[in-house]
Amino acid sequence: MATQTAAAPGAAGSASDKPKEKKSQEEIYAEFQQLRNQQRNLVNNLNTIEMDLKEHKTVIDTLKTVESSRKCFRLIGGVLVEQTVEVVLPQLEQNKTQLEKLVEEGKDQITKKGMEINKFKDENNINVRGQEPAQTATSEEKENVSEEKSGNWNVLVGDL
Repeated sequence: MATQTAAAPGAAGSASDKPKEKKSQEEIYAEFQQLRNQQRNLVNNLNTIEMDLKEHKTVIDTLKTVESSRKCFRLIGGVLVEQTVEVVLPQLEQNKTQLEKLVEEGKDQITKKGMEINKFKDENNINVRGQEPAQTATSEEKENVSEEKSGNWNVLVGDL
């Protein structure tokens, strides 16, 4: 009996390993959609940061044309604070530098996520409707963005 019990866990262990390796189409589709949603969120965050960067540049350019002793108001954490241009301008320029770094990091993250999506697509034989299989990564990333804007992001999942 001891040999039967020893064989049973080994058999159960190998049987449970196979389902983990072989994902169902629904699981593959869900994981692919999750990756796409993560990429979309990264793009949305990047767009928000880029808009903040543009606003900072506009304000900095405007403040450079006025006297440094002039009063200005700055919204900090929902509170309007009165300061002078000479105090605010260096802070805004520092924030602008940080935003520029965030934009670069965001672009890198989007690129990495796109590569991860492409790898997942290749591993699981995923075909996106309207997409040629032999496209380059940069073309695919551009198409991903255009699909997001058009709302056309249907995916076919299956064994080929």
